[in-house]
Amino acid sequence: MKAVLVIDMIRGFLDEGCPLYCGAAARRIVEPVRKLLERETAAGSNIFFLCDHHTPDDLEFRMFPPHCVAGTSEVEIIPELASFPGDIIPKTRYSGFYGTDLAERLAALEPEKIIICGVCTDICVMHTAADARNRDYPVEVPADCVASFDENAHRFALDHLERVLGVTLTGKPPAEKSIPPAEVLSGETADVYFRRTIDILEQENLDPVAVMEVFPNRPGVLGGMEEALALLRTVLPEDSREVWAVPDGTPVEAREVVLRIKAPYRSYGLYETALCGMLAHPTGWATAARACVEAAGDIPVISFGARHVHPSVAGVMDHAAVLAGCAGCSSGLGARLAGIEPSGTMPHALILIVGDTVKATLMFDAHTPQAVPRVSLVDTFMEEAEESLRVARALGERLHSVRLDTPHELGGVTPELVKCVRKTLDDGGFRHVGIFVSGGMTPARMKAFFAAGAPVNGFGVGSYISGAAPVDFTADLHEVNGRAIAKRGRTPGVTPNPRLKRVV
Repeated sequence: MKAVLVIDMIRGFLDEGCPLYCGAAARRIVEPVRKLLERETAAGSNIFFLCDHHTPDDLEFRMFPPHCVAGTSEVEIIPELASFPGDIIPKTRYSGFYGTDLAERLAALEPEKIIICGVCTDICVMHTAADARNRDYPVEVPADCVASFDENAHRFALDHLERVLGVTLTGKPPAEKSIPPAEVLSGETADVYFRRTIDILEQENLDPVAVMEVFPNRPGVLGGMEEALALLRTVLPEDSREVWAVPDGTPVEAREVVLRIKAPYRSYGLYETALCGMLAHPTGWATAARACVEAAGDIPVISFGARHVHPSVAGVMDHAAVLAGCAGCSSGLGARLAGIEPSGTMPHALILIVGDTVKATLMFDAHTPQAVPRVSLVDTFMEEAEESLRVARALGERLHSVRLDTPHELGGVTPELVKCVRKTLDDGGFRHVGIFVSGGMTPARMKAFFAAGAPVNGFGVGSYISGAAPVDFTADLHEVNGRAIAKRGRTPGVTPNPRLKRVV
C-alpha cells in the first residue's frame, strides 16, 4: 500500500490572479497529477491533500504576500482534483509534517512508499519530502507532477531531492532542454519593445489569433528547434495553439519557413527574441559541425568547443554539434541533451601535475570507469612518437588511442607527425592503438590529412564549431484574426512549405 501526498494543489496557487499564483508551470501539472491520482486511487493507495491554511496575521506573511487565508476560496482544492477521495490536512508551514497529524496517520498505515506531488517543488514539496526521508520512508516524486513559480529553483530542488535526500524521481523530462529557463519565461531576455507591446495590448484588451512565421537569412543546418518548441509548449494555451516546424538537423534554405505559430498573440509575442535566438546560434554551430563531419567522412568528429563559449550556452553548442553529426562532445550538459556520454580523457594539467605522461595515464586507467576509452595525451614532455610508444608499452591492450595536440609554437599537428607516430606504434607491435588529433582542426585541414595519406582515427574540433557565426532568423506576422497581412516587401498570408509538420 502506498500513500500519496498532494501538496498545495489549491486555488491560492493554481488560480490566476491569486497573490501566489504559480503560473503556467503549475497549470501544466494539473493533468499529470489528475492521472496520477486516478491510477493510485484504483490501486488502493491512500490520498492526503496537504493544503496551506493560514490565519490573517500569520508570520509567514512577513516573507510572502497574504495567501490561502482560512475561510477564503484560496484554501479550496482545485476543481480538477476535488472529486478524488482523500483526507484534507491543513498546514501552516512548508513541511506537511509540521504542526499536523500526518506523521501519526502514516505510522498507522505503514505505507511501503510515499509519493509526493504538487507545488512548490523547492518549498513545500522539498521540505515535506525531507521530513518523510528523515522518518526513513521511501519517497517517490514524479517530476512531471511538481512545479514552482521559479524554474531555476524547481530544477535545483529536483536535483537536491534525488542527490541529497535519496528521493526516487520518476517522469523526468528526457533532457534539460525541455525546461525553458526562468529568465526566458519572465521575458527578461526579450527586446523591451515586445514587453511594451504586450502591456499595450493588455491595456487595450486586444489578443488576436495571429500567425507568425520564422525563417533564416541564409542556408544552414537547422539547430535549436527542440528548445524553441519546448518554450512554445510551455507558453501557448492548450486550447488554442497550432505549431508547425522543420526538425533539427535538417538542411534548410535561405528564407525557408522553418517554424509557424498560430495562437493568441499575447501568449507568444513576448518570446520572439528568444525564439529567433534559440535558432540562430545552434543553426550556426550545427552548420559548421556538419561541414566538419562531411570533411571527415567515416572518421568520427568530437566537439571540443565548450571552452570557447560562455558556460551558459556550452551545452547547447555541443548538442547542436551532435545533432549535426558529431560522434560526441566534451561537455556533460551537451552530452545529456544529446542522450549520450561525454567524450574526453585527460588534460595537459593532469600530466603536468604528475610530472610524467605514463604515470598520469596509469592513474587515469586506475581511477576511471572501464567504459571510458583509454586515450593518452602524448605531446606534453617528449616527442610524440616516443611518448606514444612509452604509453603503449605501459598499458598494452588497454590503450585505445593516443591524442596529438601539439601546440602551434612547435608547428601543430601535421600529416607527417601522424605518419611518424603511426609507424612507431606499428613497429612496436601496437597496431591496435588509434591516433586522435586536435588543435585548430577545420574541414580544410582534415582534407589535407587525408590527401597526404595520414592515418587519423578521430578528430577533435573546437573553435571552428564554437566560433561559427550565427544564422540570423526573422519572425514575421502573416495573418491576424484570419486576415492575411505582412509588412511591405513581404507576401501577406501563410507561406507554403511542404516540409513543415504539425508538432503542437
